[in-house]
Amino acid sequence: MRISKVGVIGAGQMGNGIAHVCALAGYDVALNDVSAERIEAGLATINGNLARRVKSGKLSEAERDAALARIRTALSYEDLSDCDLVIESAVEDESVKRKIYAAVCPHLAEHAILGTNTSSISITRLAASTDRPEKFMGIHFMNPVPVMELVELIRGIATDDKTFSTVKEFTTHLGKTMAVSEDFPAFIVNRILLPMINEAVYTLYEGVGTVEAIDTAMKLGARHPMGPLELADFIGLDTCLSIMQVLYEGLADSKYRPCPLLVKYVEAGWLGRKTNRGFYDYRGEKPVPTR
Repeated sequence: MRISKVGVIGAGQMGNGIAHVCALAGYDVALNDVSAERIEAGLATINGNLARRVKSGKLSEAERDAALARIRTALSYEDLSDCDLVIESAVEDESVKRKIYAAVCPHLAEHAILGTNTSSISITRLAASTDRPEKFMGIHFMNPVPVMELVELIRGIATDDKTFSTVKEFTTHLGKTMAVSEDFPAFIVNRILLPMINEAVYTLYEGVGTVEAIDTAMKLGARHPMGPLELADFIGLDTCLSIMQVLYEGLADSKYRPCPLLVKYVEAGWLGRKTNRGFYDYRGEKPVPTR
């Protein structure tokens, strides 16, 4: 099967990034979200990111204009009916994703593949809530999508070979490198990355070091480009907590227990960069540690 048109459900940080790379690779894109305002905000982000690439000489004006012209707004799920591949990129909440599949599946073409950008939830379980488990799989992009080279591909137990080979070809056409993961909680990247972030939060919680000390130690001592607490703020503390809960519940191992301090920050609504406060306060000219 050949993919020519891609639908993206969710115009937020991940969704608009997926739309960006698909349009740039020559695919027609239908971008959907719960409101026209959110879609417009996603399109504005794409426009800004492409403009920066033009300014840096990585892209021509003509290429930018052509990419933007390939993206159209999809105000309803009916507008995704002519897509060959639809990628759901909603919040990391299984109940939300299941509701989306129940609503979108009746409108999809019979041949259409349904993918999810979930970073941790069982692909097999999500697939079972759709009308096409054999045409369903995990297509997990890294954040920020236009910059990061990796895509994790995850088959559910029912995913057929044709779906898998089609998505592999699609990923290669995007210019991404793929890593194939088995369908275990949090897959490969987040199975390794999120426990490190959670341990950094425990290190802060137990008073071993301050926010600044922990991030400096890992940047200079382990050559990480970003400290773990700074990275948590970038990912979103609610997303970090969701992934840790999936690991803890899915693997039943106490080493994955979310740190109580992470829970407290999420309960306070301090979710990181997207709310201007997390382990750092972003409301001033320069980020300031909150502990």
